[in-house]
Amino acid sequence: MHATPSRRTLLQFGAAAGLTGLAGLGAPRASAATFESRRPPPGQRHFVSRTVDAAIADVQRRIGDPELAWLFANCLPNTLDTTVSLGTVDGKPDAFVITGDIDAMWLRDSSAQVWPYLPFVREDAELRRLFQGVIHRHARCILIDPYANAFLQDPTARTQLKWAIGDLTDMRPGVSERKWELDSLCWPLRLAHGYWRASGDVTPFDEQWAEAMRAVVRTMREQQRKTGPGPYQFQRKAEAATETLVLSGYGAPTRPVGLIHSMFRPSDDACVYPFLVPANLFAVVSLRQLAEIANAVLHDTALATDAKALADEVATALRRHARLRTPQGEVWAYEVDGFGNQLFMDDANAPSLLSLPYLGVCAVDEPLYRRTRARAWSPDNPYFFRGRVAEGTGGPHEGLRMIWPMSITVKALTAPATPAGDAEIRQCLRWLQASHAGTGFMHEAFDQDDATHYTRAWFAWANGLFGELILDLARRKPALLQAN
Repeated sequence: MHATPSRRTLLQFGAAAGLTGLAGLGAPRASAATFESRRPPPGQRHFVSRTVDAAIADVQRRIGDPELAWLFANCLPNTLDTTVSLGTVDGKPDAFVITGDIDAMWLRDSSAQVWPYLPFVREDAELRRLFQGVIHRHARCILIDPYANAFLQDPTARTQLKWAIGDLTDMRPGVSERKWELDSLCWPLRLAHGYWRASGDVTPFDEQWAEAMRAVVRTMREQQRKTGPGPYQFQRKAEAATETLVLSGYGAPTRPVGLIHSMFRPSDDACVYPFLVPANLFAVVSLRQLAEIANAVLHDTALATDAKALADEVATALRRHARLRTPQGEVWAYEVDGFGNQLFMDDANAPSLLSLPYLGVCAVDEPLYRRTRARAWSPDNPYFFRGRVAEGTGGPHEGLRMIWPMSITVKALTAPATPAGDAEIRQCLRWLQASHAGTGFMHEAFDQDDATHYTRAWFAWANGLFGELILDLARRKPALLQAN
């Protein structure tokens, strides 16, 4: 994710990653003799959690396939090992979490990257400090610019991303990239709520965080665009049309129906129609989670009421404007514009249509979701690919034929609790094993017929999501790990 034409061929780890012994492009699938840890040496790891390391060792012992156990042990700790910088700002924990091979902190990625470690926070004080640091940093970033998607470690610095330097937008110090993506404000809400529920710790939710949350709600309301286009504009000189916005940087026209605009998808690609349905569904869940924290922790009735009212309004608009009729029944559209135009596809990045139960939008057995999921994982989705290595979804970001392991992982995480669902999970595990090309890590995307043709060898979100899947199976369906 986050690749533009200038970085679509990031295939090798930089020396700073600290990941040694990695086979490069064209590497064969690992043999039993090569199942040596691909983690950095202990002294080179950015953050060490004995609790997470103990969990890795425990789960590894319960996985029947040595290659699968090896992949899990490499992937789950990748964020902690290679992407975290933990410090202190204004007397509070501060954590800067890069995506991997791009030296910037995306609100979305950083939230998703640390999410798999939530089960361990109650028994690990240092891990709690890391989460506190991420939550504090998110608040600081949002207060710099709630429209930005990625940030610099130094809030006074200017972006050094060569694809972003010339962007025509209100580029502020501390911002690495300024693409307005609705989900960028949803992920920090999800993380804050998940941390609070997992730990019982309320220390990150101070006045600065509350101020940032008020900015979140205000920005989402601005992007309903009920009385005009709002303050956000963005244009970029780029060869790819997905890197910029039409109509002087405001994006395609819409009818103000109560939905929230998202000018870019979680892939960082421009939307065709600005009402991105998965992001709006995610916003409903996240705003309700914010309302819960505002009531129970902040005792801020005004913020709670405002967040809940916006969630309810968006939910009503989604029911009225975001569903698509098909011969198989009603499904969610991917993007709409309020005029009646609808686009059906799915992108591998979350929020996606496939990921809705994973994000708490619905149950895996909800009929509307089941129909949507079946359509998204089929040739009715123009970005669904099937080849000799695997099948899965991708998106315009990396082009046709390029399957994202993230989509396969999400398919497994959203499988129904049935024998057929168990068979789906087993198949997904086989595809994921076939995709790593001997490296021991998940990648951004790989060719449907050749796993050695891949992008982003160091993509921490994809690694952590795979680790999260294995932890989930170890808890809910351990038999599936004993023999795949």
